[in-house]
Amino acid sequence: MTHSCPKHFKHLVVEPGTKFKLGDIEPREVSFLGDEDKARARLAEDIVEIDKLQDRLYAEGKRALLVILQGTDTSGKDGTIRGVFNTTGPLGVSVTAFKKPSEEELAHDYLWRVHLAAPRRGTIGIFNRSHYEDVLVARVRKLAPKDVIEERYEQINAFEKLLVDNGTVILKFMLHISRKEQGERLQERLDNPDKHWKFNAGDLEDRALWDDFQDAYQTALRRCSTAVAPWHVVPADRKWARNCIIAAIVRDTLETMDPAYPKMPWKPSDFKVD
Repeated sequence: MTHSCPKHFKHLVVEPGTKFKLGDIEPREVSFLGDEDKARARLAEDIVEIDKLQDRLYAEGKRALLVILQGTDTSGKDGTIRGVFNTTGPLGVSVTAFKKPSEEELAHDYLWRVHLAAPRRGTIGIFNRSHYEDVLVARVRKLAPKDVIEERYEQINAFEKLLVDNGTVILKFMLHISRKEQGERLQERLDNPDKHWKFNAGDLEDRALWDDFQDAYQTALRRCSTAVAPWHVVPADRKWARNCIIAAIVRDTLETMDPAYPKMPWKPSDFKVD
């Protein structure tokens, strides 16, 4: 089954096979959300409903939801996880942060560690970065030959279709921030002692390659937005708006999946608790 998306967010979906341009989506334009206070109220409602739906999904135990979060440094992947999923019971949610591959992971194909982290049936899996690093960082930093990276787009599409065919619904979000906003967030990490731990000098190296990364993202969005696993480009300069959009789409998707509590082969009246 394919995922669902609220109608007023349709313009954020990368239509498969189109010449999508990342520059056509303004990172700060969120007027389609309406009044901010009302949007925040909807976010609070969506978070509660996601928790209820996740409980049903866990009890049903037949399908899974995979949420993929991609974005440049400071785009808000951690903040999205806290802002949208913190209320959801930890029993049925797994979060995997993909960092630089270990020696063991490099000894396998690049999708090996990703498949190991795919959510089990009945759960919501969240990827903080993902297999797309292998067509983003690997492309920009030239960590693999060009022809090898070129083959990966279709390999990724086939991998995601395999997951979908086996009961996993996939939601892919590219958290789209402006270069200006990223600069302000990086500066805040330098200015605020409580955020020094978040600062990584390597982020400045990636920032110097901003245009290259934007081109790599645009290519990945074009090549890997499919009917079974389309990409959503989320305006992420405003943190509250980012969370509102993602929570609404996650809730709508879970409601479309409509997980159900299993019917027991017995009646409560068959038992007596002394």
